[in-house]
Amino acid sequence: MDHLVEVLFEVDAAGDEVVAGSALMLVAGAAGVVVRLDRHARRAPWCGPYQESALWRVGARFSVASSGPVAMALASMLGDGRIRERAVAAMVGRPCPEVMPFLVLRAGDWVKPVRDRARAGLALLLADDPGRYLPAVLPMALRLDARLRGGFAVIQVQAALLSSPAEVWRGLLGSGCRRQRRFVFDVVVAQGWLRLPDYVACAETDADVGIRVRAAEAACREAVWTRRHDVLHRLARSVRAEVRVVALTGLVRVGQDSQVAAYLDDDAPLVRAVARDAARRIGIDARAHYRTAVSAGEPALGVIVGLAEAGSAADTPLLRPLLSYPQAKVRAQAVRGLRLLDAVVVQEMLPLLWDPSPAVVREVTAALRPLTGALPRGLPWELLADGRVELRRAGYRLLCGQGVDVQLRAALMLTLDPDPRLAERGKADVTCLARDGARTTWRRTPRPQLSVTAAQHDELAVLAAQAVLALGEDTSRMLTTWLADTRPDT
Repeated sequence: MDHLVEVLFEVDAAGDEVVAGSALMLVAGAAGVVVRLDRHARRAPWCGPYQESALWRVGARFSVASSGPVAMALASMLGDGRIRERAVAAMVGRPCPEVMPFLVLRAGDWVKPVRDRARAGLALLLADDPGRYLPAVLPMALRLDARLRGGFAVIQVQAALLSSPAEVWRGLLGSGCRRQRRFVFDVVVAQGWLRLPDYVACAETDADVGIRVRAAEAACREAVWTRRHDVLHRLARSVRAEVRVVALTGLVRVGQDSQVAAYLDDDAPLVRAVARDAARRIGIDARAHYRTAVSAGEPALGVIVGLAEAGSAADTPLLRPLLSYPQAKVRAQAVRGLRLLDAVVVQEMLPLLWDPSPAVVREVTAALRPLTGALPRGLPWELLADGRVELRRAGYRLLCGQGVDVQLRAALMLTLDPDPRLAERGKADVTCLARDGARTTWRRTPRPQLSVTAAQHDELAVLAAQAVLALGEDTSRMLTTWLADTRPDT
């Protein structure tokens, strides 16, 4: 933050408003950075008598009449309320999109004169030109919505959306982060501004799952009311499972159960469930259908799991031959099907732990986790030391839940893993155990009992010393304290 303030100060001192506006736009484009900068302006450490803070230099040279956008924005964050109020007046008098996030911040200021002037200016600017200022105001308004005085900006954004032309809210609906687009979508849907083709387009192409589902629900609801069965069939062919589920539900409501039953082999569990319910109503035996499809020789992925969902343990002979199927996806689904049917045989699954497909390894690990007592004793540790990432992950998952000492040792080893994701998980688990062991959390959970021999305790101490850099100072200190308190008597 200090370096960012210095750079902005140098840009402002250059006197080029175009460059200053571009630099401020980069900062204002990230609402989180603006919030951090505002907090830093009042929490900056004392600089000493020979080092003047850049923020105070901005305050000293700030002028309402001649200062550029960078100076106005930085001055609006100073601790002196009089300077903030003058900065707000300057931003309102010479507005530009780059300073709008800073004006939104001051609309929630703790000083009433500053807050009132910022709110009045924000309301007027949004009412006069929503197309110019809404894209800059919306991210910061949503960011501050949970604050004590942050709701005013959100209300003004809603009012501006309601009075803005269609091209404004359509532009906001197609850009910005997920939260912004959901906010705009909620306002637009509540006003009934979207039509059936708009809902269909959103359901098929939008990148956000929440918007896709809500658009699909609205489209299917209108299609059911207006008997637009073509829309339901179109959405039922969507590549998105959540859209297909809603469309199939609509087809069920219009009485087309035979069309819905054709989706018994779908890849999505919810789609298969809707299809099985429709098949039951028209007299189709879903279990017999799945048995026939699995026995055909080249079953679809949905057929394999569908048999496990609709079948019983008597159907396991149909799934076991698929464990050696050439396609990895089929092998993975066969393992999942046996797990769902509670028909996992340990000796049958063990060779699949070294399957070349990570998906198969993942499914086998999930199937063997309830049966870790039947595994060879050193197998999880062997997997944890393997060269493949998915095997190390499988070994760690199989070791979890086998006692505090085992989990701590495995987590410490995982902290040193070359894979960053595995190392982060090991660090998180060690931190959790160390906090509980050192009793540094507010949770009233039982203190984990570390029952180890002296040799095992020494091994844990060595691993903890090796993981100091990865764990950090705080976690290492808590872990050392816990190990010292639980050292067995020699």
